[in-house]
Amino acid sequence: MCAKCSRRGPSLVGAVRPKVSDLTLRKAIAEMAAGLIDADLGDSVYKKRVPLPGRGKSGGARVLVATRHTNRWFLLYGFGKNEQANIDDRELAALQKLASALLSMTSAQLEHAVIERELVEIADEEKSNPS
Repeated sequence: MCAKCSRRGPSLVGAVRPKVSDLTLRKAIAEMAAGLIDADLGDSVYKKRVPLPGRGKSGGARVLVATRHTNRWFLLYGFGKNEQANIDDRELAALQKLASALLSMTSAQLEHAVIERELVEIADEEKSNPS
């Protein structure tokens, strides 16, 4: 499952600004699954640079993802490089706590969170556009 927290979810988590497309997020997850991770921030939280139209990766956005490198990947937070250099220790600790909670959820709990729109699943292209 690849998911992002919705605005109805935990208050710490917001949308990626500037807007990063679901396709770009899926590509970033595929790269991370292949071992292309920009930074391991500890306790299952990772940072990945993602491109923005016309800016590429270096001037693009940063996304923080929770995973244990299995089939669960959660977008925790995203920010434009021009808006914020990094997160502080307090923010990292809160994101690590959130990552632990999300990664500990059962399949039934995840399904309920998606139904309640606390999480928004980013479906694979094959699943969302069957041939």
